[in-house]
Amino acid sequence: MITQRQSAAHTERPRTLTAVIFDVDGVLLASPHEQAWREALEGFAEPDRFTTAMYQAQVAGKPRLAGALAALEALGVPDAARQVAVYAERKQKRLEALIAAGHVKAFPDALRFVVAIRALGWPMAVASSSKNANGMMRTIRLPSGESLFDVFGANVCGRDLKKGKPDPEIFLLAAEALHIAPAHCVVIEDAPAGIAAARAGAMGALGVARHDDAALLHAAGADLVVTSLDAVAVDALAGGRLCQVPA
Repeated sequence: MITQRQSAAHTERPRTLTAVIFDVDGVLLASPHEQAWREALEGFAEPDRFTTAMYQAQVAGKPRLAGALAALEALGVPDAARQVAVYAERKQKRLEALIAAGHVKAFPDALRFVVAIRALGWPMAVASSSKNANGMMRTIRLPSGESLFDVFGANVCGRDLKKGKPDPEIFLLAAEALHIAPAHCVVIEDAPAGIAAARAGAMGALGVARHDDAALLHAAGADLVVTSLDAVAVDALAGGRLCQVPA
């Protein structure tokens, strides 16, 4: 299913795009973040209550402590603020173990899209709040033999930020690093917080609904929502327009 949002607010914004900013988890990589958050809940709440829908709506895209607090509060854990640091640290240790065990895969459509955008000669940046993003990208190889980590002109992953998503700080830093005005950048995100951050930064927002959550991405303000990056019309993008491949 591919859908495009139409609104006055969207059509008023500049649509000439010349650069792409990628989120990592859920866009480029199928990482074990969600699994680590769930398994780290043992002793705080029933892990099976931590659903994919909860992860996408409450945790995905946020810095670690903010995500931990959001999860504990959503699950009704008593005294969540006092427990958040322990939960976040437990999640991090579990995540590192899962990464070491090989639980990181690239989405094939994402790799194809990266190759296509690179062929256009467009500047590309990668921007994730996760401090594990760079290590995970180094494990993924493109057909050229390069690691995924090596293909981006700018990388602002894992930065210590004043504010996390939905604040646009991380994406504005990426645009600055690319020397591209925010209005000419399109951000690719799978989380509502990330889409909201792109909108707050006056950037284009492309949502990838990998978890049957297109409605959440639309509600956050995505210009276009697809279930696969193969559905994005690269030829139109070359002309600065964000739209889907014709049916």
